[in-house]
Amino acid sequence: MIIARRMTRNPVTATPDMSVGEASDLMKREKIHRLPVLDKDKNLVGVVTEKDVLHASPSPASSLSIHEMAYLLSKLKVKDLMTRDVVTITEDTTVEEAARLMVDQDLSCLPVVQGTKLVGIVTKSDMFRILLELFGARHYGVRMSFLVEDKPGTIAKISAVLADKGLDIVSFGTFTGTDPTNAICTIKVQGCTKAELLDLMKPLVAEVLDIREA
Repeated sequence: MIIARRMTRNPVTATPDMSVGEASDLMKREKIHRLPVLDKDKNLVGVVTEKDVLHASPSPASSLSIHEMAYLLSKLKVKDLMTRDVVTITEDTTVEEAARLMVDQDLSCLPVVQGTKLVGIVTKSDMFRILLELFGARHYGVRMSFLVEDKPGTIAKISAVLADKGLDIVSFGTFTGTDPTNAICTIKVQGCTKAELLDLMKPLVAEVLDIREA
């Protein structure tokens, strides 16, 4: 899957000369946590986040009055706080590559660009929604995690057995474990009970780690 299918198009944006107070109000009003920053030619020039605004705000323990705090924030501009060296992706970037970038570089969002023009944004919340879908979290079924021998054909064999029994595979994921000879798999199926799935899978797997209705 590519990011173009999951990104938020036409995201809410800020300008470099917008005051920090205005940016904060905009994020609260739109219930978002970051704003791509566009110059007058609509080029992406930075990103400002809720955390940036929080760090720039005077401490509650400050001796400044509310009016003084408001005045200082009104004078502080988005361009004074924003991250300028923004990591971006394109519409044809894969979801997994976007997730890798966000994890490896500790990013809360990735603006999506065509050249220097902003066309969308993808956030951690978008990634969590994709994860829910991959695990079939919004569909009821029997969920099982297990270890299997990490060799070609293992997953195909398990899938074939489930299909032969007429079970509907809601999700099927594989993960790298600590043992290089085994892989961790998690499946969710519909059309059987926990006991029936356990009896079916035991001869095919090295170890059952967890099984539950979910």
